Amino acid sequence: MEVSIIFKISAVGILVSILSQVLKHSGREEQAFLISLAGLILVLLWLVPYIYELFDTIRKLFSF
Repeated sequence: MEVSIIFKISAVGILVSILSQVLKHSGREEQAFLISLAGLILVLLWLVPYIYELFDTIRKLFSF
């Protein structure tokens, strides 16, 4: 796993938390929830190839 993916995830987390707080304080809770959901989906899409690689490695490890 590259270190850059960790920096990307932390940048998305910081950005989402700032936007979410600003939207909540302005009374737009629905948009804050959608921003949080979009951030979560983005990070999960970045992690899917690594999860696939992990399961593929485990499958190869236990195959005879």
